[in-house]
Amino acid sequence: MHASAGRRGSRWILAAISVALFCVQIDYFAVNLALPRVAAELHSTTTDMQWVVSIYMLTLGAFMVPAGRIADIFGRRRLLLSGVALFAGASVLCAVAPSVPALVGFRALQGIGAAMIFPVSVSVLTNAFPAETAGRAIGMAYGIAGLGNAAGPLVGGILTETVGWRAVFWALVPFAVVSLLIGARVIPETSDPGAPRRIDVAGLALITTGVGLFTLVFDRAPAWGWLSAVTLVAAVAAAGLLVAFVAVERRTPHPLVDLRLFGEPGFAVLVVAGTVANIAYVVTVFLSTLNLQQVRGLNPLAAGLVFVGPSAGAALAGAVSGRIPARFSPTAVMGTGCIAAAVSLAALAFSDGWPLYVAALTACGSTMGFVYAYTTVATQAVVDPARAGEAAGVTLTLLVTLAGVGVAVSGTALEVLGTDSPGAGIDVILATVAAALLLSGLAVVGRLRARTARPHPSPRPHTS
Repeated sequence: MHASAGRRGSRWILAAISVALFCVQIDYFAVNLALPRVAAELHSTTTDMQWVVSIYMLTLGAFMVPAGRIADIFGRRRLLLSGVALFAGASVLCAVAPSVPALVGFRALQGIGAAMIFPVSVSVLTNAFPAETAGRAIGMAYGIAGLGNAAGPLVGGILTETVGWRAVFWALVPFAVVSLLIGARVIPETSDPGAPRRIDVAGLALITTGVGLFTLVFDRAPAWGWLSAVTLVAAVAAAGLLVAFVAVERRTPHPLVDLRLFGEPGFAVLVVAGTVANIAYVVTVFLSTLNLQQVRGLNPLAAGLVFVGPSAGAALAGAVSGRIPARFSPTAVMGTGCIAAAVSLAALAFSDGWPLYVAALTACGSTMGFVYAYTTVATQAVVDPARAGEAAGVTLTLLVTLAGVGVAVSGTALEVLGTDSPGAGIDVILATVAAALLLSGLAVVGRLRARTARPHPSPRPHTS
């Protein structure tokens, strides 16, 4: 169901959503740099500070699928604006938090607000713009949001050093308020007209607890021990909850996630390839940050400046991803993007001098940022717009949750390698991830060739 707006109205819709996404992106990257000062002022420990980050990722991952489908059922405008308002309110509470437990609780609320913003913003654009321009709008929104990646470390560092860590949270509020005011005025209400106005409660409970526990396991496993009893029990419980979710969804007449979604042409292969690329992206950022500070001896501000190039490249690539002509096969574009990203990452792993290192890191940001944004654009193009929120929720949950797993595993792998120089271990991991990304890209291209080499029925017409 499309609620087309005029050209000027469409621009304001895009502005409201881009500001909301930018707000969420800058929050994540700015808060991380403020954590040492938070710990010092609130007399806390490194373990407690880990929860400030972990609880946000846990709630973000757990609530994106439900948020996407609930928006389809009850109204995308309503849920998006509620998410922005919740994010803004939680930011104020974080800014005045008197203790670490309070801060952790308010960060959980921020994560839920972000989970409502991410997938629902995509489905709003899919349904507010005509089919021929929706992809361009999504890519532009993600490109603008990607500027938060670049601004986050700098803004977080400057505010923390000059005004204090609480200013990082206060700075989010004006952005959220602007998005809320514009969105309330211009975003049209859309929903899935064929969906009954009720929620699959059993599926909701299973997916939130299952994904939340899965995220928690991989976030805390390095501290608990990968083979400790608590890690193994939690992992088995998470797997059991997710298996139960699939079983329930197969039997429910109106499921939270229609598993036939993965049978849509190209959807599954696009999501899998995009997930591998996003894992590679976050692992690259994580390990490159260690390399710049622990190996190359830069301070946090200088390291943040090095990341301006990659982040700006990712932002530009997001805009480009929405402008790929429809005549190009999404599968071919995805495969080519993964291969280009693998080459960039391999160059980074084997570069020593500063010019090559910075160029390779910038290329990684551009290519992997492109694949990340294109995954969202392309998957929206192959599903029914009526279930756009559901598709966005599933896609972003896999991208975000498994990216967190990649960071946890890479951190443990770096400890296991135990080389005399951290730089050598980082290079080994990056080269391994590059190989996995290359295989993913080749598999996508190989699948495309296999499909075009044999006769196949005409594609299912896409209704919008």
